[in-house]
Amino acid sequence: MSRAEPLGCPAGSGPFSSYGLDAAFYDEMFSPDGSVRPAARRVNAALAVAEPAELRMVQDLVNRRFLHEGITFTVLGDEEASEQIIPIDCVPRIVTPEEWDHIECGLKQRLRALNLFLEDIYHRGQSIRDRVVPADLALGCPQYRTEMRGLKVPHGVYVAVCGTDIVRTADGFAVLEDNLRVPSGVSYMLACRTAMKGAFPALYREHGVREVSEYPERLHATLASLAPSAEEPRAALLTPGRYNSAYYEHAFLAGEMGIDLVEGRDLVVRDGFLYARAVGGLRRIDVLYRRIDDDFLDPVSFRSDSVLGVAGLFHAYRAGNLVLANAPGTGVADDKSLYAYVPRIIRYFLDEEPILANVETHLCREPKALAYTLDNLESLVVKEVGGSGGYGMLVGSHASEQERSDYADRVRADPANFIAQPVLALSRAGCFVDGRIEPRHVDLRPFVLQGRREQHVVPGGLCRVALRRGSLVVNSSQGGGCKDLWVLAGAEGGGADRGATKDESCSPA
Repeated sequence: MSRAEPLGCPAGSGPFSSYGLDAAFYDEMFSPDGSVRPAARRVNAALAVAEPAELRMVQDLVNRRFLHEGITFTVLGDEEASEQIIPIDCVPRIVTPEEWDHIECGLKQRLRALNLFLEDIYHRGQSIRDRVVPADLALGCPQYRTEMRGLKVPHGVYVAVCGTDIVRTADGFAVLEDNLRVPSGVSYMLACRTAMKGAFPALYREHGVREVSEYPERLHATLASLAPSAEEPRAALLTPGRYNSAYYEHAFLAGEMGIDLVEGRDLVVRDGFLYARAVGGLRRIDVLYRRIDDDFLDPVSFRSDSVLGVAGLFHAYRAGNLVLANAPGTGVADDKSLYAYVPRIIRYFLDEEPILANVETHLCREPKALAYTLDNLESLVVKEVGGSGGYGMLVGSHASEQERSDYADRVRADPANFIAQPVLALSRAGCFVDGRIEPRHVDLRPFVLQGRREQHVVPGGLCRVALRRGSLVVNSSQGGGCKDLWVLAGAEGGGADRGATKDESCSPA
């Protein structure tokens, strides 16, 4: 792809001849009139001069990279689970420096507020007394852990690692949901970047794309900063095991950070401290980056039938001899019902206006919202408050009348378990599909780290794409894939990286 660059390839011409713009959706590469957005001109120009065979070769290159690395996910079927290679698209999505600054500041603000909220509900409970959040919604949440009441969490960091799902519509960026318990997908972000740097080395350099490769180092530093008093704290990553859908990520991150990858059977609690069994004896663990749910952490304190956790683990945590990242009980703050109150939480704890908007949300636990949801199912997305991965969700506009009727019965039977949101006009980005470049809907999951004193947002994220034409569901378990997100370091690319964090630039909009 070394031919002279054209000025741009408008939608509807050249390799974009099948690219149909739709005024209902914001397009990441093209303006409504079909002209190329300034930040995407170089990528567009490179694609415009490429032969279909060249693009197929590039797509095959990135596919093989994922295949050889064994980058997989688990799809749950009616009968059994199957392991599949996650699809990757070879056309990068471009984000300008100004857009990223807005996203970064909004994410940092959101995580600061949620950590303060969690500290409050497990201690003073002032936000509940002040009716910022309904008491029954917070304290009655299945993820609320009475065992955490009054427990001092090191440095007030309940959530050290957060993955927030962001969408763009014609109105701008908005948060779709927060993932605070065991957020996953960062390994796909890193793998996408490695594959794309190999596929488009010159184009990548020309753009001055901000790097994401430092994430494992940043994560390790974040975990270490939360440790009790050890001069050189030892961290480990707790995985449910090789049959977990995210096991590739667990092994990858542990290897990149240079820490132990352990299962419950590898650990033991002695005299209130956690140790990993090793050939030379027991090695103390100061920080445990856990990738298993609260229920399975400790069969003594939580589910007695768990074989994934460690007996006495929570005792070591309560004693202050161990840091758990993320802390147990954080799930109350990413419950889909509580999501609707996050703007109020930001205003209450930070005295700031939210930088990133929420999506309009109807809580079916409220009679008016329930009635509205049941009357408008065909135009809503309805989700279970504790659901994930796209399972248990109804996209009303894509469902049959019978499917909507059956789902309505489920909602009526347990209204508090459901929320409803409008069918969002997710932005679209170009994807290489069947020899052509066509628009597909995308979202974005950036990752935020909260250490003892510092926050860091990796300048990138897991960009998920709904590869099925017309689909709005981006989850890999539901037929979605991923693509690389290029955060530019300067206007239209080029220039030096302006730094990893700029807290001083983050002020309320």
